[in-house]
Amino acid sequence: MTTTQLPRRDSKVDQRRPAPEVHFNEPLLRGVPREPAADMGTLADRIRRLMALSTGQQLTLPLGGQYFDIVVTASGPAAYGVVRLMDEIQRSPGDAPDACGPVIEDPQRGWLIWLVPPGTSDRWAPHRFAMCLGRPHQLALPPLDQSEPPGPYWLRRCRSDRLVPYGPLRDHLNQFQPDPVPHETLLSSVLNDIS
Repeated sequence: MTTTQLPRRDSKVDQRRPAPEVHFNEPLLRGVPREPAADMGTLADRIRRLMALSTGQQLTLPLGGQYFDIVVTASGPAAYGVVRLMDEIQRSPGDAPDACGPVIEDPQRGWLIWLVPPGTSDRWAPHRFAMCLGRPHQLALPPLDQSEPPGPYWLRRCRSDRLVPYGPLRDHLNQFQPDPVPHETLLSSVLNDIS
């Protein structure tokens, strides 16, 4: 069998081929925003603030929205009884004894600040022993590792998997009656400097 060599074309090593030109169809570009979304600055700011909280710095968050509302009660023996009952209600198998959702104690003002689901303030009827606040207020949170005085601290730690359910909280506040209730005007004026 005879073999014949196929003809070869001389290639020029120094010659580069131009990159093909890319054309995008206009319909494809319509769904792509040309500028960052208006709320991206807010999101980035919130992420920076959450990172600051995890490093022991103060964080101020808006109430309502996607985070939480707050219920504020007096602290003291009656309120601690409510905390213990909420521990029992929220405890799942494998949970630590302090299973209640996040609660901040402000010993200077004699308050407990319960973090409840966002939108609670819209459904919260007036209560003899608690105030509930949501939008447009903000709350300064103590650093995540602040678990004792001096200053405001986490009586029950902040967790990513739970808030305090407001129905059982409301029922137990009626039962234990922690007194006195903070006045709304005073309360809203100091929330930004809790920590």
